[in-house]
Amino acid sequence: MAAITSSGVILKVAGNSQQYPPPFATVCPPSSASANSSKLFSSQLSFSSSNSCLSLRSNQTLLSPRLAKSSSPALIVASAKPEPLKIMISGAPASGKGTQCELITKKYDLVHVAAGDLLRAEIASGSENGKRAKEYMEKGQLVPNEIVVVMVKERLLQPDAQENGWLLDGYPRSLLQATAFMEFDFQPDLFILLEVPEELLVERVVGRRLDPVTGRIYHLRYSPPESEEIAARLTQRFDDTEEKVKLRLRTHHQNVEAVLSIYKDVTLKVDGSVSKEEVFAQIDSALTKLLDRKAISGSLAA
Repeated sequence: MAAITSSGVILKVAGNSQQYPPPFATVCPPSSASANSSKLFSSQLSFSSSNSCLSLRSNQTLLSPRLAKSSSPALIVASAKPEPLKIMISGAPASGKGTQCELITKKYDLVHVAAGDLLRAEIASGSENGKRAKEYMEKGQLVPNEIVVVMVKERLLQPDAQENGWLLDGYPRSLLQATAFMEFDFQPDLFILLEVPEELLVERVVGRRLDPVTGRIYHLRYSPPESEEIAARLTQRFDDTEEKVKLRLRTHHQNVEAVLSIYKDVTLKVDGSVSKEEVFAQIDSALTKLLDRKAISGSLAA
């Protein structure tokens, strides 16, 4: 059998132990047995064009087969899939969460769950909970937990989020919400906080517009619509006025520190006032390192 150490894989073939480099290394079976060995290798491995070496991915463990019919040494692969990413991203209104969520989900294929979108969909449906939520949002107040917590919980428990991992956008926003969320055992791997000066936030919000046809968000100054036709149909969200955004900012600042106290060990603070590319570079670096750690953990557990 094979064992994994901090320095690599110990592979035992035909009674001999041999140490191989860590994941992402190349393993070459003995030339005399390469024909038999290659048949037992997982299709996830790839052969080099120049020889019979096999490239290993980081989440694979080498094992020696016990049931091989041939006396020649042979190898099989047991793949341990890493746990999916569970990420939270927070920040004041117009801090750039939507833009970063788009970039993150595009690269890491996570399920984007926006608490604000869930609430707005509930409001648009005209349900009783939607009517109650709108009353609180118009006052710049947080929507009660009994409405939001269950809504978010049910979305994260759906199969796509459980299998691919999730990116929770704009939630939790208070200590009570974070505490209630932890009771459902939803613990993030990383809590990303985008920090932007308040005067810039107000400017971003007031100039923000929604295309009701495509759902895309534009900004009259920073990201104007591509044509007059699109510009003519743009709408402003009811809570994107200067008065309401200042109320929302006040609520955000009052609650964000309490939320950070819950996730302080996994918090990444990012300067959201720089370009979206620079913001994403910081986030991307953190997520890449996180995935590497999960891959190693998955290999050790295999």
